[in-house]
Amino acid sequence: MDRLHEGIALGFILGILHGLMQPGHSVPVVPNFTQGSLTSKTETTSVVTEVINSMDYNTGYQYSVTGTNIKNTGNSIAPSTTSGNSNTLNGVTSTWTTLDAANKPSWSIVDNTKGFQFTETLQAPGLANHTIINRTTEIRSVTESTSIFSQ
Repeated sequence: MDRLHEGIALGFILGILHGLMQPGHSVPVVPNFTQGSLTSKTETTSVVTEVINSMDYNTGYQYSVTGTNIKNTGNSIAPSTTSGNSNTLNGVTSTWTTLDAANKPSWSIVDNTKGFQFTETLQAPGLANHTIINRTTEIRSVTESTSIFSQ
């Protein structure tokens, strides 16, 4: 066979093969079930620890006098003051004002033949209250969901 005839024979065979080939098509995927369910559960736990440290300071004093059949023997019933100690806490400085004990008011009984009552109270400056609270809180969250489906 010469080249021409070989080319025609080859073209004929290729034509026949091409005619026998089927084009490819995709097949859709269809789920094959009738029913089902999906359950999901999520748990979250967090722990918070707190320390609350509270300090209350009196930076001055409280002085009071009460009674019966008494009198002030000095010039004034208001006591003299003097600067006391200083305290610095977290960058805040407080200077305490206190009673001048050398110049506080003097008291005496008015009539020695009668009864008397006398109370003198001094609350000095300084730490008045210190509260510490240690608290731990646990927070737990549970989420559970179920989905039911059918065809």
